[in-house]
This record gives sequence, structure tokens and C-alpha cells, in this order.
Amino acid sequence: MASRTVTKALVPAAGRGTRFLPFTKAVPKELAPLVTTPALEFVVSEAASVGITDVLFVVNDEKQAPIAAYFSPHEDLAAALEKKGDEKALASIRRPEELARIAYTHQTDPRGLGHAIGCGAEFAAGEPLAVLLPDDLVDDRDSLLGPMLDVYAEYGGIVIGLLDVGIDNISKYGCVVPAEGADPSADVVPLVDMVEKPKAEEAPSTLAILGRYVLPPEIFAALHETDPGAGGEIQITDAMQRLIHGGTPAHGVVFRGRRYDTGDRLDYVKAVVQLAVRHPDIGADFRAWLGDYEPEGGD
Repeated sequence: MASRTVTKALVPAAGRGTRFLPFTKAVPKELAPLVTTPALEFVVSEAASVGITDVLFVVNDEKQAPIAAYFSPHEDLAAALEKKGDEKALASIRRPEELARIAYTHQTDPRGLGHAIGCGAEFAAGEPLAVLLPDDLVDDRDSLLGPMLDVYAEYGGIVIGLLDVGIDNISKYGCVVPAEGADPSADVVPLVDMVEKPKAEEAPSTLAILGRYVLPPEIFAALHETDPGAGGEIQITDAMQRLIHGGTPAHGVVFRGRRYDTGDRLDYVKAVVQLAVRHPDIGADFRAWLGDYEPEGGD
């Protein structure tokens, strides 16, 4: 029987980030700074904070070098900062490399989230796997992955992060089907199915799938047996459905905290502002400036 202790996480980072062109022509979107810290460091830090020791980045050929540079030692820079006596900056560049053991695998032909997760089979090596999507950032004052690992330790199977988005927005998301008699307002909800982007009037719940998963080792066989769907992509929801319909238990953990969406340009800018107002170095000054800011007239 596979262990119910989760120590490995996969982070998909092979997309081209076309919504952020021309910036992403040269720099991975996942390294775009949220003030001074990129999304990838936030998600690795989140994983490390709950006991994850090994993280796999699924990248394309162009992304590995800059991402690896960020999470690797930079001896010349460290020596210069040490000589300067800048301990704060020195700690900031050493922190990423100390969070977890980082590995890389290539997704040369991106074919959906399911395909990206399937690239982690060798890394998982028969163990359960947490999956964190870097477009969804969880505020460090709140917790989602930790409670998900607790649920996995108790029940095994599939554990999905959920967010109640309301009836007006559920058609934009993958939606879960709670078990008969389950209380959809509970913190942990047993699940029997999921529906991709249902019409509001047909939605079985208002609980949308958030970018956090804990998946059992059996997910890789299910992904191998899952046919490509729309756009030729292999959907993780299809593979999870295959397991659920075969008797694998599934639970959702409803997140009620603060989250930042960095998946498109407007939400990314909102996330920068939200994080800037509480940044330890510039937060007070930024809040004061923001309170006085009046947009200039113009076209």
C-alpha cells in the first residue's frame, strides 16, 4: 500500500504565457515578480511549509535555464553581498535554493494539464503527489495545502482544492459534484463527480476546482488510459473521473482564505497591488501613495 505521507510536489510551468507577451518572449511568466518575489517561489514556499521536500518543475526547453538559475546558488552575487554586509539581500537570494530539492522534466509538446502531470510519473515513483498551479497563489497567512494533506492522510484517494465562486461565475470553472447528502458548505466535502464549465442553471454546485490537487499513485495509469479531449489535450479532470467512477474516494477542501490569481494581466496587476500594500519594505509608503493617487486625465 502506498504511503499517505506526501513529500513530493509537481508544478506545471511549460506554458508559453502568450497573454503576457512580449515579456514572456524572454522571461518565463512564472518568474514575473510580484513586487520582488515570483510566483514559483511562492508556490514552492507554500509546499515546503507543509513538509514537501522535493519539487518537480515541468518546463519546456527554453524555460529550464532561467528557472534553474533562480533556484540555484549564485556564488559571485552572494560573495558581493556578503562583502557589502547586506545580510537581508543575501538571505533573499539564498532562500529559493533552500526551500526544497528541485528537479526538472520537459514537456516538449504541451497537451494539457493532464499531460503535464503525467510527465511526473518517474518523479513520483509510486508515491502520492501534490500538484500546485502557479497561477493560483494562496496567501501565506492562510492554508489550503496543509488541510488537503490532512484529508489525504485520513482518506487517501483524490483531494482537490475548492473555491465557492457563486452561481454567476461557476460556468467559467470546472465544478464538482458533492456526494448525496453532503453539506456543500462544510470545510471538507466528499465528491462523486465533476463537470467542466457547466451552465449556471445546470451546475451541481457552486464549488469550483482551485489549482491545488493531491493525487494518488494510480493517477498515472488513469492518465495513460485517458484519451485526448478538446484541442488534443489530456484533461486531469477526465483522469480523476476515471478513478472516481472506479471507486477511488475523492474529497474537496473548501478554501475560504485569500488567494491571488496571476493567470491574466489584470488579475496579475491586482495581485501585485495586494502584495505591495503589505510588503515589509515598501508597504507603508505604497499605501500612503495609493491613498493619495488620483489618475491623471487624458485619452
